[in-house]
Amino acid sequence: MKRWYKISYCMAALLMLVACSHKESITKWKEEAILRLHQGEFNAVDSIIEGLNDDIKARCSIEIDSIKQIMARIYADFSLSSVEGRAKIKEIVPYATDSLIEEWISKRYIETMEINGQDMWFRKSVRNLRLIDVDDFAEFNKANKDSEVKNLVNYYNSMMSTPIDDSNVRNWHSVEMTFKIDVKADAVPHGKKVRVWLPFPFDNGRQRNIKLLSTSHAPTMSQGSVHHTVYMEAGAVAGQPTHFEIRVSYEVGGQYFAADDIMRNLKPYDVESDIYKQYTSSQYPHIIISDKMKELAHTIVGDATNPVVCAGRVYDYIVARYPWAGARDYSTIPNIPEYVLSEGHGDCGQVSLLYITLLRALGIPARWESGWMLHPGDKNLHDWCEVYFEGTGWVPCDVSFGRTTKGTAIKDYYKTGTDIYRFATNEGVNGVLSPAKRYIRCETVDFQLGEVEWDGGNLPMDKWDSQLIINKFEPLTH
Repeated sequence: MKRWYKISYCMAALLMLVACSHKESITKWKEEAILRLHQGEFNAVDSIIEGLNDDIKARCSIEIDSIKQIMARIYADFSLSSVEGRAKIKEIVPYATDSLIEEWISKRYIETMEINGQDMWFRKSVRNLRLIDVDDFAEFNKANKDSEVKNLVNYYNSMMSTPIDDSNVRNWHSVEMTFKIDVKADAVPHGKKVRVWLPFPFDNGRQRNIKLLSTSHAPTMSQGSVHHTVYMEAGAVAGQPTHFEIRVSYEVGGQYFAADDIMRNLKPYDVESDIYKQYTSSQYPHIIISDKMKELAHTIVGDATNPVVCAGRVYDYIVARYPWAGARDYSTIPNIPEYVLSEGHGDCGQVSLLYITLLRALGIPARWESGWMLHPGDKNLHDWCEVYFEGTGWVPCDVSFGRTTKGTAIKDYYKTGTDIYRFATNEGVNGVLSPAKRYIRCETVDFQLGEVEWDGGNLPMDKWDSQLIINKFEPLTH
C-alpha cells in the first residue's frame, strides 16, 4: 500500500532560495525543479539541473547546491526499500504479518515516501516502531523508561538539596569543554578556504562567566545571531584533515519555579511590550499561528485563561499524545509542528516547536532554547524552550523530559524547570549565522553540531566530524 506524505517541497525550496545571495525572481527551471521535488521525481530534478547552460549554473550555484543537498538528505533518510523494511521488522517482531505491517503504515507508525516511483521507508522506521506503537510494545518501553526516571529523580534530589539564589538558580557547577571539527582529508580541494562555525554558550541566567580559553585558529565571535558561534577558517592541505578546535569554560545551574509561586506573582501581560509582541507572533516557517493551531490550543485548555494553567494543560496534552521517536532531517520538513500532529510523534525539538506554537496561539510568549544535554553517560543533542510569565520572567520548560517523568513524583518539574546538565547555544531557530553562511546549512533550524562550507558549497556532515568533550563538570566551591 502506497502512502505519500504530502510535503510541500515548494515551501521548502522557496525557503532555501530566500536565504541565497541571488535576488533574482524564480525562473522557469526552478519552478519545474520544485514541482518535481514535490512529486518525488528526483531523477527528473537531476536532469533539469544537468540540462542548464553554464551561465545559469554559475549564476544559480547556491540554489542548485541547496536543491541537491535537500534531495541528498531525503535520499539518506528514506533509504530502506519496502522489501528491506518488512524483512527488518520481521526480524525483531516475528509475529508481524503483512496485514499488521500495513496497519502500522496506515497509522503512520511507519513513515514512507514515494521517490522515483518507489515506496521507500524512513531509515529509522523499524527502530521507531517500538517507541511509537506504545500499546503493542508497552513492556519494552517501560523497561527503558524506569532507568531514565531513576536517574532524573536522583539529579532532582541532588539539585533541590542545594541553596537557591535570587534568580531561582541553584547547584552551580563549573564546566570546561572542548569542541572539535575535523574536515576529512581532500573533502575540500588543496589550498581552498574551509569555513567553520562551532557552538558557543551564552548567558541565559543559567549559564554565566563564559570564557573562550583557547582556539586552534583566529576566532570571530558571533554578533546579533540567535545561534551563538565561534567562526574560524583555514586552507585545506592535500591528503590531510583540517582540524578546528575551541576550549570553553562556563558555569551552569539548575532553575526551577514552583507553579504556585508563578501564580502568586502573576500579572496581566503587557501586550505592548517588545517581548509580548515578538514571542506571541508567527515565525516562518515552523512557528505559524494558523487557525488550526488556534483551534487546537483552545480545545486543549478549555475555559482556562490563566497562562500558568493553560501552559500546563498544553504540556500535559503533548506529553500524553506524542511519543519520542528518532527524527528525520529537519531541513526536509516544511512545518515541524504540523508534521508532529500529522505523524503522531516527535523528538525533543519537534515537540518543543509544537509547544511554542500552541502557547503563542494562546497569547502566551514562548521561545526556543537548545544545545546539548550533558547528563552522565547520556550526552547528546537536545532542545527545550522557555515560557514568559509576567511578574516572574522567562521560565525554562522541557516537554521532552516531561514524557519521561510522566506519572512519577517529579512529573511537573520540567514544566517550569530544568537541570544543570545543559549546554545552551541557541536562543531561537532558523537564524542567520554570524558571519553569514553563504550556502544552505546542514542544520537549517537548529545549530548544535557545527557547520562547514567552502567556495564550492556547503560541506555535508559525511565529510566532517564534530565532537564535544567534557573536560570538567564540578560543583562550584565558592
